[in-house]
Amino acid sequence: MDLHELRTQIDKIDEELVHLFQQRMDISKKVAQYKKKHSIPIHDPKRELEVLSKMVKKVKKERESAIKALYMLLFELSRSEQENI
Repeated sequence: MDLHELRTQIDKIDEELVHLFQQRMDISKKVAQYKKKHSIPIHDPKRELEVLSKMVKKVKKERESAIKALYMLLFELSRSEQENI
């Protein structure tokens, strides 16, 4: 497989990631609406730890710190999106 083919594969994955990110953020807004309606705080550290723990188990050992960093950023972006509701 040549470099062009590999980059084409990455481009396809990036397209999927953007689509999934958009979906995640849209659902975050719905979560915020629910939380606001039921007077639930936006930040839920327990839930974040549960998700983080589950995701770390799904990656190779050498990628644990990377997946943690990715999810910490996702959590921060989701909270930011939710706080603007």
